[in-house]
Amino acid sequence: MVILIDNGHGVNTPGKCSPDRRLLEYSYTREIAHDVVEGLRRKGYDARLLVKEDYDVSLLERCRRANIVCNKYGAANVLLVSIHVNAAGNGAKWMNAGGWSAYTSVGLTKSDKLAEKLYDAAERHLQGYFKIMQEGKKTGAYSLNQKYIRTDMSDGDRDYEANFYILKNTRCTAVLTENLFQDNRTDVAFLLSAEGRKAITGIHVDGIVNYITQ
Repeated sequence: MVILIDNGHGVNTPGKCSPDRRLLEYSYTREIAHDVVEGLRRKGYDARLLVKEDYDVSLLERCRRANIVCNKYGAANVLLVSIHVNAAGNGAKWMNAGGWSAYTSVGLTKSDKLAEKLYDAAERHLQGYFKIMQEGKKTGAYSLNQKYIRTDMSDGDRDYEANFYILKNTRCTAVLTENLFQDNRTDVAFLLSAEGRKAITGIHVDGIVNYITQ
């Protein structure tokens, strides 16, 4: 199994950051992607970065790279996870949305099974974040309807379905994760903390390993 780890956006993509610019999505997701690849390699897996460049690589090129690997090893022997940070607004001001989620392409596919393993891992690794959110609701950091794990059960599983280009146009099992919100002040503090980085990395490493081995 070849595991491709993708990261959101590039240094030249405008607006993908926290309002105070402490968290830059292109930089943060690259750091997490690197840690996920290293964590998987330590466990003996063939894990690779899909994008090594700092600048934004087009979705067309990302899919082309992934499909080259699929053609070489067989699509059934490749999986892809694209790591992002969510946003509720345009990045100009702090918002009160929060939570972790994952997306797959529309329809019932193997990607749904991978997403379920990632959701299982998120529930384990984000227990500390759950407590932070519960306290944050008391102070207005989060609106009362926020959940630490965001789900869409309309099709019988927890992931959201969307026609995201990288999910539709890659031949392998593919999931896109949204790792909390870059325009929520409390989420940003957690993401940038040692606990947060370890949790987000652990979600991806454990979720992928459990998908492959179970």
